Amino acid sequence: MEEKRNKLFGLLGKDISYSFSRGYFTEKFKNLELKKHKYVNFDIQQITDFPSIIKNEEFLEGMNVTIPYKEEVITYLDKLDKTAKKIGAVNTIKFTKRGNLKGYNTDVFGFENSIKPFIKKHHKKALILGTGGASKAIAFALKKNDIKFKFVSRKPQRKKEISYADLTEEILEKYQIIINSTPVGTSPDVDKSPNIPYQFITEKHLLFDLIYNPEITTFLAKGKEKGATIKNGYEMLELQAEESWRIWNR
Repeated sequence: MEEKRNKLFGLLGKDISYSFSRGYFTEKFKNLELKKHKYVNFDIQQITDFPSIIKNEEFLEGMNVTIPYKEEVITYLDKLDKTAKKIGAVNTIKFTKRGNLKGYNTDVFGFENSIKPFIKKHHKKALILGTGGASKAIAFALKKNDIKFKFVSRKPQRKKEISYADLTEEILEKYQIIINSTPVGTSPDVDKSPNIPYQFITEKHLLFDLIYNPEITTFLAKGKEKGATIKNGYEMLELQAEESWRIWNR
């Protein structure tokens, strides 16, 4: 890849010193010998600080977006691609040649391709823990693959949402995929885990955690104890990062 000028990429989020993306892309640029490419964290306390980044950074080509701005950032964008529009959440922004900001969602691609090899015939229904921006991409991917789902929320507000208190043995028997899209259990709070009845998990269950640090969260460890198949979010992040890179370069 020929380098004619400086190119800046970054991650937009809040309290993101742990950023996977920065490490991943810094390593990638090094391996590809892209000396004029740089990836930084844009750690902002509120989304209203976003326009000042656009104004002050002249070499910006693309951004990833993480918690808690995947939905809030949309009002600042000029266009959304089809998938991002349907989901209502953005995790990738491309700065077009015309100077427009276009939003994409590569979480769907990352999640779908990461979980697919683990889905068996009996995996017909899923519980999505959490209702944030990432959960919407997961719901989109499940729907695409004909897997019925419910969101589990501390304060259910919509028809497809149930509360943690509603998770009975009967429900866990039917919903054999459980996806944690909350930040509960992320380092340094590694002892925490979503409040679900782990005693009803069996070897038929598949537990997927979007968290990758620690590698095996308490949520996954408790599932493994019961014989469940477990998968963390590292590969999903790699896949969505590569998809972002493809979008920025096309």
